[in-house]
Amino acid sequence: MRIIDRIVGQVGRRIDESSPMVDARLPDGSRVNAIIPPLALDGPMLSVRKFTQHKLSIEELYQLGTLTPEMGELLKGVIKARLNVLISGGTGSGKTTLLNVLSGFIPSSERIITIEDAAELQLQQAHVIRLETRPPNVEEKGAVAQRDLVRNALRMRPDRIIVGEVRGAEALDMLQAMNTGHDGSLTTLHANTTRDALRRLETMILMAGTNLPDKAMREQISSAIHVLIHVARLSDGSRKVVKISEITGMEGEVISLQDIYMYEKYGIKENGEVIGAFKATGVRPKFADNLKASGIEMPVEMFEEGYLLSKDSEEE
Repeated sequence: MRIIDRIVGQVGRRIDESSPMVDARLPDGSRVNAIIPPLALDGPMLSVRKFTQHKLSIEELYQLGTLTPEMGELLKGVIKARLNVLISGGTGSGKTTLLNVLSGFIPSSERIITIEDAAELQLQQAHVIRLETRPPNVEEKGAVAQRDLVRNALRMRPDRIIVGEVRGAEALDMLQAMNTGHDGSLTTLHANTTRDALRRLETMILMAGTNLPDKAMREQISSAIHVLIHVARLSDGSRKVVKISEITGMEGEVISLQDIYMYEKYGIKENGEVIGAFKATGVRPKFADNLKASGIEMPVEMFEEGYLLSKDSEEE
């Protein structure tokens, strides 16, 4: 308990029976969660999530097998063409890491505002304004939520807004920002698939207390977000960009989604390593015209069905 008090005390927080849970960030950027009895039945528990100070490059992601150079070039073009991007995935799948890498393609001349619950992003541009939420004090006052920061960011003349992770009502404000001239914005959320990510966004919009009909919500989403990237942590511990998809609009009352690239799993080696391949689905994205208008040419054959981007070796 002394260790917990000492660590939590570094960030000016208090933990006791009246406030038995604490989320905080240490001066070195590490995330801390502490919980004590009566909520923790077996005694005080402290979880520390440390982050590497080394910022991964896109080339290192190629080497790790997270994605291929062709996929990387496509995503690089997406960022430079100022398309709005949503990265989805489970806990520990590499969403923030990928967001960090993609943010590196934003021109240094642009004014970027980042909004996070706990600061993790490591942008290197010159004009970056970092905003972080604030929990309530011991009197349950003074809290500043992500929604408040998104609204404030709109008054700060940003070229792009990056929300580290949307979790609630701020999703509506983020979508409205994307729809009102803040192109090229990026965010992440927890979801098991790209379709689940869209359903979660609908739920978050409802959390904002709106009475929008389902169709109106989906129209808001389909017009705001252009590209969905789904990342996953596989059974062998490797992290992959398993799907890059495009939102093409609405079909009736359903958001139309088409996959461009995907990772297809074939099996597992005796040592537990996953065998699979990155493939093109045969769909040429509609946003390819946006890329071309921005001076980014993508070879047509890269989108042909069956085009093999890479294949994991099946040899032991």
